[in-house]
Amino acid sequence: MLGLVFSLFAIFLLVFMLYKKVNAHMALLLAGLFLLSIAGFFSFFGVEGFHTIVSKGSLNLGFFDIFQVVNQKMSSTLAGLGLTLMCIAGFSAYMDHVGASYALFKVFEKPLKSLKSPLLLLIVAYFIVQFLVLFIPSHAGLALLLMVTMYPILVRSGVSKLSALSVIAICQYIDHGPGSGNVIMASDVAKIDPAVYFVNYQLPTTIPIIIAVGVAIYFCSKYFDKKENFIFDSAQIEAELAANAGKEEELKKPPKIYALLPIIPLVLILGFSSVLDSIIVLMGFSTAEEVKAAANSAIKMNVPVAMMISTFIAIVFEMIRYKSVVETLNSIMIFFKGMGHLFVITVSLIVCGQVFASGLLSVGFVDTLLHYAEAAGFGVLAIIIAVSILLAVCAFLMGSGNAAFFSFAPLIPNIAAKFGVETISMIAPIQIMTGFGRCVSPIAPAILAISAMAKVNPLQVVKRTAIPMLVAAIVNIICTYIYL
Repeated sequence: MLGLVFSLFAIFLLVFMLYKKVNAHMALLLAGLFLLSIAGFFSFFGVEGFHTIVSKGSLNLGFFDIFQVVNQKMSSTLAGLGLTLMCIAGFSAYMDHVGASYALFKVFEKPLKSLKSPLLLLIVAYFIVQFLVLFIPSHAGLALLLMVTMYPILVRSGVSKLSALSVIAICQYIDHGPGSGNVIMASDVAKIDPAVYFVNYQLPTTIPIIIAVGVAIYFCSKYFDKKENFIFDSAQIEAELAANAGKEEELKKPPKIYALLPIIPLVLILGFSSVLDSIIVLMGFSTAEEVKAAANSAIKMNVPVAMMISTFIAIVFEMIRYKSVVETLNSIMIFFKGMGHLFVITVSLIVCGQVFASGLLSVGFVDTLLHYAEAAGFGVLAIIIAVSILLAVCAFLMGSGNAAFFSFAPLIPNIAAKFGVETISMIAPIQIMTGFGRCVSPIAPAILAISAMAKVNPLQVVKRTAIPMLVAAIVNIICTYIYL
């Protein structure tokens, strides 16, 4: 009980610091260090419910061990999950440099322009965006790209400004695909391959969600446009677009073949994973026994290697395009700068989140909560729903799905073990739900950016995204109930 009191105080302290504009990294770190200090003090005197803060590699002094936890978390994260995420960021930075993301969108530009019905165009655009996010796994990055490419097509075709913004605002309401940071984190915690996590555990849930949200967007846009008496004014639209005309000119416009570059990592990751083995068996090209026998000698692929290979292919493309060897070879620094930037923003956040999670575990917070949950008769579905809602609310308040998920993900294996279910069964629906809160947050960076470009209030945008995200949450819970 005492551990629960300290945990609730630490959570209050965390929320208070975030409210006072202390950055999430420092807020999580301080809250975690506070809990570790409490756990170290009470465990030294053998108080029941408090655990030793360092089980292996102790420095034999309580004060030193508090920071040894930070050291251990940083070491383990950088060697595995951190490296994977940084390689993804490096590749993404290089794709921005060569303009490959723009080339990928241009593949869909002509089909979009051929559609005459504004609402039909909006829905088709929504599904295209959900495909693009697999290759451009950045909420703010993809949203800004869409504002200078897709947005003008939509509003010139008669789609209302806010309806167009609603589709762009939720461009990454689901973090899915083996290139997403949250997917890499979830698969790492669940100890499974990111490709397997994506195909076997995400897609069965995210496909129904994407379809349901598409329907919700159609009816919400129709309802709000009618309620707000939207009337298409071509002259006004052109005047507003003229203000942002220079932004598209700033984008690099490479040859169409560059559209292949963002797709290469996904092809490598899925093509050399066990997912392909399952497809081969299903199509009758081989038997399950033959595939299993050849598993040890089979060609394997991991995310960092896929990203590095894809980057070097892009460098070759650039050499051929510009016919400049030295300058193109030197552009590899963009890859490394992208890695460094992600360390500062995301990997350090994961470490701080893990320190906070370690603090909660050390004071017995999870044990106490699970004891009360069992006493109240709560089942695993109720726990999943409660944690999902909690993280969605945190994402809403912080404007970021990463900070919330990275902080609580390390706790999930303990909770899953207590209820006798696999970690993957709990972490998948929770990970999916986290992004919904970000897309209804008026302080989310992507929503702030697109609202500023379109000169609208962010609250007007999130009013349009709220119902589709509620639909997404309901479908996620239904799918969780079915698959448990």
